Amino acid sequence: MEASSTVNSLAGRRPTVSVVVPSLNEERNLPYVFSRMPAVDQVVLVDGGSSDRTVERARELMPSIDVVHQTRKGKGNALVCGFAACTSDIIVMIDADGSTDPAEIPLFVRALTDGADFAKGSRFAHGGHSEDITRIRRVGNAGLNFAVNRLFGTKFSDLCYGYNAFWRWVVPYLNLPDQLVAAPSNGEMLWGDGFEIETLINVRAAGLELKVTEVASIEAARLHGVSNLNAIRDGKRVSRTIVREWRRKRAIVAGYPVVVSTGGV
Repeated sequence: MEASSTVNSLAGRRPTVSVVVPSLNEERNLPYVFSRMPAVDQVVLVDGGSSDRTVERARELMPSIDVVHQTRKGKGNALVCGFAACTSDIIVMIDADGSTDPAEIPLFVRALTDGADFAKGSRFAHGGHSEDITRIRRVGNAGLNFAVNRLFGTKFSDLCYGYNAFWRWVVPYLNLPDQLVAAPSNGEMLWGDGFEIETLINVRAAGLELKVTEVASIEAARLHGVSNLNAIRDGKRVSRTIVREWRRKRAIVAGYPVVVSTGGV
């Protein structure tokens, strides 16, 4: 099913929207994030085992919120668990630290209702900006972005940004790591469970030849707390993900069977 047929199937009604918010010790940031939230049909907060009052505060601020607990660790696993809980036509993924502005959600929804299958946020598209990205992360993102565009024939302007939206029918085709698989006993994160999830989703969307529309987005600095992102460690995970996806693409083109791996990166 493509976006055009999805829009036609809505029979004149507006599409419903679910927003997935991965959270780990974001109690102090939630009031701002939820105050910026437009009218949507479902908000799914995915808790990663917070030691503060993230869950309690979320329920105080938004009694209708759906709270799920991720099955392993890492942002990727949190998102997959959140996607599984979504019930709306459209899924939007944002961050809980205040860096992604929920007030931009209508821009992403409009891109989808205008015909896109996947609305990809970009800090570097015309009208976008980042108040948070460091110089080393900007350089790393540019290098990884260039590699993906060359290898996969994409025209992305911002590879490693977690503000995206897509029709819910897209999720099964992305073939993301199964949230029901047990975590490794050695504490290692499974491939796709970390911050490489944005790259994985973007590359898989391109591989599926989905219609991708970039949406200019302004990334703010984190409001409170410290980011779990490590530029060197997570940059390596993204690099390895690109290599694995390139090999996967070549196997598909060559007609070889593709084995879905849940091993660590």
